[in-house]
Amino acid sequence: MASAQIDIPQDILDSARLSPEALKQELAISLYAQRRLSIGKARELAGMSLWQFRQLLSSREVPAHYDEKELLEDLDTVSNWDRSAS
Repeated sequence: MASAQIDIPQDILDSARLSPEALKQELAISLYAQRRLSIGKARELAGMSLWQFRQLLSSREVPAHYDEKELLEDLDTVSNWDRSAS
C-alpha cells in the first residue's frame, strides 16, 4: 500500500502535547466526524481495532455514522475473521 508522509515540526507536537500516534488518532476522529472517512478507514488511520476506535469515539461523544456502506465493510471484516479462524 502506498503512503504519504507529512512533516510536523516537533515543537508543534510539543505545543499540542501530542505524540505522532495521538495526532493520527485526532486526525482520524476529526475526519470521521466530518464524514470524510468511513469508520473502517478512520480506525485504520488511528492504528486501532474497530472496537478500540468505537470506544474512543464514544469517549469523545462523537456519534456513530452507520450506513449501508459501513454495514458492508463490517460484514466483510467479519467474513475475513471467519476465514482466518478456520
